[in-house]
Amino acid sequence: MNVKIFKQILLTGVFSAAAFSFQSCNDDWLDLKPEGRPVGDEVTIGGFEAQAFGLYSSLRTESGVSDFSYVWTHCIRADDNDKGSTASDGATDGNVFNNFAYSATNGHIKNGWNGHYKIIYEANELINVAEASGDTSAGTLINIAEAKVIRAFCYFELRRDYGEVPINLKTIDVPADEVVPKNTVAEVDAQIIKDLTEAKDVLPAQWASAYLGRATQGWANTLMAKLYLYQKDYVKALSFAQAVINSGIYSLNPSYDIEFTKDGNNSKESILEVQKTYDYPVKYTNNFYESQGVRGSGIWDLGWGFNVPSEGLVAAYEPGDLRKKTTILMSGGPDIYGTPGLVLPDSPPLAQKYWNGKAYTRPAERTQYATGKNYWENIKILRYADVLLMAAEAANELGQNGVAKGYIDQVRNRAGLSNTTAADQISLRNAVKQERRVEFAMEFERFYDLVRWGDANTVLAPFGYSDKNKYFPIPQDAIDRSQGVLIQNPNY
Repeated sequence: MNVKIFKQILLTGVFSAAAFSFQSCNDDWLDLKPEGRPVGDEVTIGGFEAQAFGLYSSLRTESGVSDFSYVWTHCIRADDNDKGSTASDGATDGNVFNNFAYSATNGHIKNGWNGHYKIIYEANELINVAEASGDTSAGTLINIAEAKVIRAFCYFELRRDYGEVPINLKTIDVPADEVVPKNTVAEVDAQIIKDLTEAKDVLPAQWASAYLGRATQGWANTLMAKLYLYQKDYVKALSFAQAVINSGIYSLNPSYDIEFTKDGNNSKESILEVQKTYDYPVKYTNNFYESQGVRGSGIWDLGWGFNVPSEGLVAAYEPGDLRKKTTILMSGGPDIYGTPGLVLPDSPPLAQKYWNGKAYTRPAERTQYATGKNYWENIKILRYADVLLMAAEAANELGQNGVAKGYIDQVRNRAGLSNTTAADQISLRNAVKQERRVEFAMEFERFYDLVRWGDANTVLAPFGYSDKNKYFPIPQDAIDRSQGVLIQNPNY
């Protein structure tokens, strides 16, 4: 890497949004900084800054972490999501994910495993080398903390998708270093908690304006709250969620629409986003949104058309819920996002009746970038609305009905709805489930929520779901490479 050029880039602030790398034919690369919020007049530069930026880049570029494979593994399994596109396009994978016909040889399942472990190994290298260096400067400690939070996020994703997975904290020098047996879910959770605990008080609450997207205390606390919610430890889940709420740093955007546009990137509602850029100097592409855009021709050639709303989701919204027009586009009308005269063609010629509005590209942006494919909107992984609804769920389970109701109402009011009429624990529990369904529709929460609530066997059984399907099979490729050290998940 040309350090002189790298330093010039950092000092001049030429790149306004990043944490990405670009690669030339001789494998030289430059990692670009994500933008951020102010914490003071100066930012402490750590000795492992470049490696830390590389981790953010990998969150964007690794297959299975934030791309087309991620759409299949994190979205399509839910009852609210259908395969989409045309009947023949991706038909095999449609059967796998819509109908729970998982196979250990499926490429998307393999990509999810490999991509997350690759980032874990990159994080291990930064942590191990930095700690061995003896450098205890504030900047380097922050770099280590960033790596630990990213590693914790990857392990959280793996434990949700595969259950028991190997904990491997070694620096990988030879292929044999990757071979370790599976750990229990409890052991994986303990490692996630350890990483987040060690990182959260080292990380800043906010970053300077040149660093949006870097890990913060809010990111660590939100992930901790989510993990404890999965464990049904409602006291700790509420405590960590309220730490985020009471920080005063985050709030809901007044408009739900804004959150799912380029203008919503790194907004006050953002806690964790995968940073994307399509501006300068290279037009990077990422097929996460491209794969979900409306599939048509001419001005409506906006993507491949996968991951579309189901009839069940369309029927799930209350009258007047502003989130519905943002989330669900309909062939033949009504007006897109309420914009007069902006209407999708009917179906046919479009292959689907409904489309994912959160992957929609606005006309002005298509003109600006001279393409209809969305390569510029950040992928919103953790939002403040999630924190509010996690806090509501935990508070309700602890008998704090009034507290739960207040958090639910914040989310409802932003959606143009009146306060919930739910008052007792059972009705509030159902209210939380409803709000999570429509607030995060077409995102990444529905399938996992159904599983952790114990509702999957009822809601998803008509699609072929059974208990074994809460986890994917361990990829056969990983088992083969381990020479049998990795044991396949039950019933696969």
